[in-house]
Amino acid sequence: MIFRTFLVLWLAPTLLFAEDQPEFKGGQKSLFNFIYNNLIYPEYSMQNCLQGAVQISFKLNKQGKIWHSEVKKGFGTDLDAEALRVVRLTSGKWIIPAEHDTLTSMVLPVNFTLKDFKCEERSKDEINAAINAYHARIGISNVIFNYYDKKVEGSADPADELRIQALKAQLGYDDKFIDRLLKQAQRKLKQEDRQGACEDFQIIRRLGSDKSAAFIDQYCK
Repeated sequence: MIFRTFLVLWLAPTLLFAEDQPEFKGGQKSLFNFIYNNLIYPEYSMQNCLQGAVQISFKLNKQGKIWHSEVKKGFGTDLDAEALRVVRLTSGKWIIPAEHDTLTSMVLPVNFTLKDFKCEERSKDEINAAINAYHARIGISNVIFNYYDKKVEGSADPADELRIQALKAQLGYDDKFIDRLLKQAQRKLKQEDRQGACEDFQIIRRLGSDKSAAFIDQYCK
């Protein structure tokens, strides 16, 4: 069965496109298309039917570049990170009025919506459980990352290897996952998002794989 992902973005035109406010080059439609074309629906949230609006707050300098950005309101999952990443990609693409105060915060809500994923069958309790499970995954992932960091340094305890392998299996960090993450990082490179790509390359390395080593040497040093 082929699944399709539909992304619906609410861009708050009354806030972002009011008179004397910074405007994305080409206007609201261009901003919509830019985010739509560059946004990558995060894997965990896609698999667990996590969707909704993430509000990103950001500030622009006189050159139309983002100099500060943060999640104003989100879910505490990978949706937040992706919304923040794609908004940061708009840096340098804004037209700034001469009187614009660079300390003024702009807010761009990015709404993630899934179709054809049978998400309507998921209860609110199941959704909340998935969000809580994501938070638990962060702690387990850090245990895995720390182990392979120490292994690179030569200070890891070999007796921990089996336990770490079991944790990776528990979270689904297998070769297929790594291959998907590698393709995602390469897509980010094409979007000229070297920071986002390098973060993915480093995750692959910290999962004990050498598949991203050449990319790290080329792009992340």
